[in-house]
Amino acid sequence: MKLTTFYLDREKDMVVDVFLAGTDMTYCMRTPNHHTGNLISNLAKLCELPLSRDEHGLYIICGDIPCYVDGQNEMVYIFRLGNTKVANIFPDGRVEMKASIPAISKTLMSQTKEYHLGIEKTIVKTYIRRECKFETDLHTHMNGNLSPDVLIALGIHHQIRYPLYYVKKLRLCLTDDQWRDVMARRKKAEQAFANSGLEGKYLDRRIDDNTYINFADLILNNPEAAAENIEKIRNSLAVPKDGQAVFANLEKVYLYRYVFTKGVAYGERVNGDPSGIPNPAVAATVLRMQMDHESEAYRWNTLFQDKLLWTARSYQACGISYVEISDTTLVKPVEGVRMLSEAHQVLPSIEKETGVIIRFLAGIRRIPLTIVRDRVPKADYLSENLRILSAIREDPYVAGADILGEEINDILELKPVIKELVKIAGMDPSFVIRIHAGENDSLRDNVSNSVSCVLAALEPGQKMPLLRIGHGLYTSNLRSPKGKRLLALLREHDVTLEFQITSNVRLNNLSDLSHHPLKMYLREGIGCVQGTDGGGLYGTNSIDEELALEKFLGLTHEELVLMRKTDRRWQKSGRAAFEQKWAELPENTDIEAWLVGRIAETEPPELELSILEASVESASALAERIRPLPEGKFPIILAGGSFNNSQHRTVMRENGKAFIDALLQRADPDRVCFVVGHRVSGYERYLLQQAKGRFEIFAIVPTMITRAEAKRLREANIGIRMSIEPSGISLYKSFAYEIFKRCPSAVIALDGNSAAANLLQEAKNGKYKCRIFVDEHSQAIMTKARSLKGYVSGIDDGNAAITTLLEATERTH
Repeated sequence: MKLTTFYLDREKDMVVDVFLAGTDMTYCMRTPNHHTGNLISNLAKLCELPLSRDEHGLYIICGDIPCYVDGQNEMVYIFRLGNTKVANIFPDGRVEMKASIPAISKTLMSQTKEYHLGIEKTIVKTYIRRECKFETDLHTHMNGNLSPDVLIALGIHHQIRYPLYYVKKLRLCLTDDQWRDVMARRKKAEQAFANSGLEGKYLDRRIDDNTYINFADLILNNPEAAAENIEKIRNSLAVPKDGQAVFANLEKVYLYRYVFTKGVAYGERVNGDPSGIPNPAVAATVLRMQMDHESEAYRWNTLFQDKLLWTARSYQACGISYVEISDTTLVKPVEGVRMLSEAHQVLPSIEKETGVIIRFLAGIRRIPLTIVRDRVPKADYLSENLRILSAIREDPYVAGADILGEEINDILELKPVIKELVKIAGMDPSFVIRIHAGENDSLRDNVSNSVSCVLAALEPGQKMPLLRIGHGLYTSNLRSPKGKRLLALLREHDVTLEFQITSNVRLNNLSDLSHHPLKMYLREGIGCVQGTDGGGLYGTNSIDEELALEKFLGLTHEELVLMRKTDRRWQKSGRAAFEQKWAELPENTDIEAWLVGRIAETEPPELELSILEASVESASALAERIRPLPEGKFPIILAGGSFNNSQHRTVMRENGKAFIDALLQRADPDRVCFVVGHRVSGYERYLLQQAKGRFEIFAIVPTMITRAEAKRLREANIGIRMSIEPSGISLYKSFAYEIFKRCPSAVIALDGNSAAANLLQEAKNGKYKCRIFVDEHSQAIMTKARSLKGYVSGIDDGNAAITTLLEATERTH
């Protein structure tokens, strides 16, 4: 008889079913969301447990759970993994968890066929000493906070519209009646787009995006498929689980989440009993939401207000009492006013219930700056953001501003924006400036340049604003003279660094934790705090993050106490700022009218955004060379010059050149083509020289390139594929779209930094098999390759590696 089910991880990927027959207890562990089998295989190897297969051919681990009698003569069954007590299980089905597997370990186990972390960093006991316990989350994002289960519950309770596109994409099961109803609505949507000018898949996507089913109907009135549908939807609301992801995956997950976090009510409500939902956590949350809406405090809660309530409750459960949440909605004139007005209505009740203070950082996206670098609209966009921010800054719930988004541009390009933020901070000493910098290793001066931009913007006599750097993971070597100057700069101006190692690992910005800089920052007297980066996205929370710092980075008790002091300092100043602003707010203020008036009377600043390097539109400069990749040819991607960071130049080695020479000699020009990056430098240029026109060679290029790059590409006489990405750093997305999602391929990675690491990860995650070959002498490449053991091959064995590669090309014909 099945007694109960529990999970070894927060995302419910590692399932343990428990069975009781008489007094004999057994278990069966499975990982249904991890299809490579790496996760359960590595765990079995680590804990020396036997693997078997279920009726579907998937790996499982089964065994006995021994029974003990405790001091009160009560029977208790103790479930252990690798001699670590994981759970106490009682005959009535109660489970007391004593340890768990954090998201970092789970990700790294899923990533490789040869997991190398020990049991002590895989199965973690969940205890934190009180004097070390952090009480803030200063780095998180509004639409990434809540767990998938809570988002699903919100969707059911508020009966939101769920697009047909996602029903199809996730292969959700609908009843016959539901299919008939939704397809009838699709026919009406077709009429609305009859004259849209769209065709084919683009028209289908637009129609499906605008055809909806009531999400409550989907779950409540389809009980036979509810469990399966919830599981599929839950997986869509977190970053990919079977290995590391990349920023492109994060962007897609946010689209899935927006359906819930920005949900719109369907209109026609349906009836259904939430107690019958097969997921106990979702069912309990929906029932609690129904009770909330019968209370005086939350009776009229909107979806956004319920989102705030459940965010606060999740933090309360982790012992967090002060939070600063980043959200780009705040700098939108209509939506931002509505958001703050609703926050004022409900947050006092939420704080009274939970003890959690929620404040907001107005998110300013760095990405639009790089779409078309030399066009005026980018300045207008940012000017409007800054105008709104300047108007709402006096609101007690606005703590400051945050420059965010994928780090693909030099922070110096944002110098005029930072100047305006410093000007605002001059009027409000409590105003926080947070800059996302140093998240990946492509632009290693971004952290120091962020501080320098703030210093350069100070008016005579103006004090240094409250400044935090989000991530700060990659800089110049901190032991070098340049690195020591950075440490002195951070220390002198009391800059705080925020660390979120789970998101770093899951987004492929950190594969080797042994070189993490946090301990050095603490040793040098730099203030450091932790954040979650939106824990719901990454299967983590504030407690798991603190445990990860201790277990994975080896932080000592003393180092955790240092972080706790910085944590308490920010909590104290944040609370004081809130109380002061609240006291200055006129009594009986109509918040919405006040904010609308402030925005109306605020003028936008004039921004002069400089371009750091002369650039041209690649579509114009290379128009005559743009053509599709050849059908039927096996694409071989060479990374060795275009995928470096700002401080790294490729130096070719003889083994790399010899590999290229041998490959060109043995490969068939009728069967293969080569694809390189936009710089055509290093090994990429060598390939062009040695190929001598015998092979078709293509370059994938960003929307904007330097004049020197344009000249090299024209002189190279190669085919061009245009990316929609504005920067070479993010070109890995286009390689995935053009190649990894469309056909089998190979990657030869001879040099590169984070851009190359993302390329390798996309190759491993691709829809079609990609053979990956790396140069073992390239330190940066090997850091990533070690996390992909079982999926990569070295080039030093020369002919054997080329034979393997060429065999792959033959199988595609």
